[in-house]
Amino acid sequence: MAKLIYGRNSVITALSVSRVKKIYINSSFKDERILSLAKRNNIKLLRVDVNELNKLVNNQNNQGVVAEVDDYKYNELNDLINDGKKVTNPIIIMLDEIEDPHNLGAILRIADAFNAVGVIIKKDSQVPLNATVDKVSTGAINYVKVAQVSNLNNAIKKLKDEGYWIYASDGEGNINYSKADYNSPIVLIIGSEGRGISRLVKENSDYIIKIPMYGHVNSLNASNALSVILSHIINSRNSSR
Repeated sequence: MAKLIYGRNSVITALSVSRVKKIYINSSFKDERILSLAKRNNIKLLRVDVNELNKLVNNQNNQGVVAEVDDYKYNELNDLINDGKKVTNPIIIMLDEIEDPHNLGAILRIADAFNAVGVIIKKDSQVPLNATVDKVSTGAINYVKVAQVSNLNNAIKKLKDEGYWIYASDGEGNINYSKADYNSPIVLIIGSEGRGISRLVKENSDYIIKIPMYGHVNSLNASNALSVILSHIINSRNSSR
């Protein structure tokens, strides 16, 4: 089943990985990167008026271009485990009921930037891969593997059996994120925007880490927290070499 995506970066990246079936552009669209890539890949271009283009994506900010693409493909947990065996001390990100597509898109972008093996999400109570996630990820959605699982706790058990240590990020954690030892295969769990990490997932984690807050707010959103922690992990690993 085909899906619609929008925005120039999303469409350019989708073109580069051969996901695009056809492209809708407004009558004044002149971005040569997209026009030349479409021509090179024999992708049909349809010029439509602005109102029709906006209607295709419910008036989202589309920058004058909408593309019909292959549906998003999810991976299996074993795909991430097998990829992790190819690198030293792999990092897998697990999300516990992230509901904001902007947060998920930003998380995929961060996962790609820091070369995480992939992202694990639940099949239920979790925003799926969609056009907003695609746009916010600025193309990372095409490179970061996303595995859907029915039960996070079962996934945690399997990952532990594969040698991963589980780190859950929570505001009530007892370990400062900057003091933990990350020199092993790890799963980093990020909780939902409102509820945080569920009780059983925390109980099944090896470490509960937290980011200390020094200002007036008491938490960061999911993608910001992930960025802070992953940046520290990579820097600490590099400095220990």
